[in-house]
Amino acid sequence: MNYPEAWLRGASLGEGIASNIRLKIVSGTIQPGDKLSENGIAAEFGTSRSPVREALKTLSSEGLIRLERMGAVVIGLGPKEVGELYDVRYLIESFVQSRIAALDAKALSVVLERIIDKMELAGRHRDPVEFAFQDLSFHETIIAEAKHSRIWQLWRSIRQLVMTVMLITTEEVFAEGEERVEAVIEKHRILLQGIRSGDPEEVQKRVRRYFDDSYVTLRHSLPHREEDR
Repeated sequence: MNYPEAWLRGASLGEGIASNIRLKIVSGTIQPGDKLSENGIAAEFGTSRSPVREALKTLSSEGLIRLERMGAVVIGLGPKEVGELYDVRYLIESFVQSRIAALDAKALSVVLERIIDKMELAGRHRDPVEFAFQDLSFHETIIAEAKHSRIWQLWRSIRQLVMTVMLITTEEVFAEGEERVEAVIEKHRILLQGIRSGDPEEVQKRVRRYFDDSYVTLRHSLPHREEDR
């Protein structure tokens, strides 16, 4: 699996390198304990060591690697880290969706409905990359609509990791067939109905159910480390 070039438009070289290494770590192509060499990565991407250092610092801040002299050791993404990532996503979205539900969400509903339409189109065309991108757009649109600067900063700190995880889990969903793809789309419709309800308590129930189900999908999609078995 390669990181989609379209997702890297406007990204720096260091961000592009980080995205590709991140995908390899989360998918299990690069294993926990593996060592990453600045010189080796620079040679692979045909660049100097400067953007490689930028990439490794980013991955270190995400907890995926441990920096060492002239390189790093891979930590990876185990069940504990996966759970914590989903805890943060749940806290963000339960807050922002309840906040939005108390306001007039008509304009937002129209935008979210269009995104769901694009997810359906991607599903019909068997395009998991576009589907994952629209999935991310759905959630990010809601978070942005809350207009809460600190929440937005928190979201941005996990965004790249969330994008990578979505790409991997969406590949798994598509491999399971049309019914599974439609089930994911329906989960987004249920979230939208909650926002339209204007009832913060109803929103909380729907968001909780969404993340409980998504977490199970994620645990089945990501490779397990030996020490987690």
